[in-house]
Amino acid sequence: MRPGRALDVLNVLLSDVRYGLGAYLGVYLMTEHHWDPAHIGFALSIGGLVGLLAQTPIGLLVDVIRAKRALLAGAVLVVTASCLVIPLAPGFGAVTAAGVVGGVAGASIAPTLAAISLGIVGPAGFARRAGRNEALFHLGNAAVNVVILVTAPLLGTPVLFWVMATTGLLSALAAMAIPESAIDHDTARGLVPGIQHVDQAAAWRMLLHSRPLLAFALCGALFHLANASMLSLVAQKLALQNIGWGVALTAICAITAQSVMVPTAALAGARADAWGRRPLLLLAFLALVLRGLLYSVSDWAPWLVAVQLLDGLAAGLIGALFPVVVADLTRGSGHFAAAQCAVGTVHAVGGVASGALAGWVALRAGYDAAFLVLAAIAALGALLFWLTVPESRGAPALTDPEGIPA
Repeated sequence: MRPGRALDVLNVLLSDVRYGLGAYLGVYLMTEHHWDPAHIGFALSIGGLVGLLAQTPIGLLVDVIRAKRALLAGAVLVVTASCLVIPLAPGFGAVTAAGVVGGVAGASIAPTLAAISLGIVGPAGFARRAGRNEALFHLGNAAVNVVILVTAPLLGTPVLFWVMATTGLLSALAAMAIPESAIDHDTARGLVPGIQHVDQAAAWRMLLHSRPLLAFALCGALFHLANASMLSLVAQKLALQNIGWGVALTAICAITAQSVMVPTAALAGARADAWGRRPLLLLAFLALVLRGLLYSVSDWAPWLVAVQLLDGLAAGLIGALFPVVVADLTRGSGHFAAAQCAVGTVHAVGGVASGALAGWVALRAGYDAAFLVLAAIAALGALLFWLTVPESRGAPALTDPEGIPA
């Protein structure tokens, strides 16, 4: 199979594995095992916290290991297995432990996929390839949610786990179908052919002192603090108001968002080099602010589902451009995956805290109050992004301390 086609297939299949069961897990635990929003948020946050602590060491491994296909396939199988044990042991301790295992394994999927993609297409084609990866990922996600929407009313919640098992196995096979010879492992870690490189310790010092990279990490943390729990809160709200339809309505919300994410991610990848990364990322923040505000306007199910269109816009832009910005700011360092994981760790801190914060606010003050708090956080992130994050397109390679973008 040609490398580009194999990547396409892999991205479509990874859609049900990359983030585990996602919002469905909260609905499953609430409707089938009577968990409350606070316990759901805390259980998922613990697993996420351990996973994010493992990200940077995993990134270092991704940079140096040449068996990237095997690493990706193994991570996919572990994430799948950690989700499949939940119906067998749905207690707080077991679910938390499964989340820890799945979080650690899942932390390697995105950076390994990005490194393989960069190693195949090179820096010049990476923005377009990253956008294509994200668009195909969301296309696959939409397809999976359609399957769940159609089958869940007939087969019940077990269909979530059957679909997970199928896509997990196929994703592992697709990863191994990528031709090993097509991956340039030096390019995959962010090295630039023909340019003299600094030693590894100096490269890390330059990355740690890169103000644009640090600003991007902080602003991304605020984005994910506001964004990560919104779909889960909407799914819980719909499940409580529409007894027996929680899984189906969650699938409809996800499909609605994915229908926008696919063209948004493709457009971001195709136009990021011409328009720049900064205006597209600022648009993602503004869409998130508006989404949080509109969720609090009405409890009508069609309204809540319609607002999910803004999730597609924000998540499509962030997902497509995150690896592109990190690649811009780390070019020549040889630490693309490690830097991606380090920045991703900061982003994930926001995502992990989001579940606990939103669950606590929803329990104490209601769902509308939680949405307004998240919208305010997104607005703060938009302001800081505008003031602190420069355009990364055309940033110089990190070949010496003077190569750090000002």
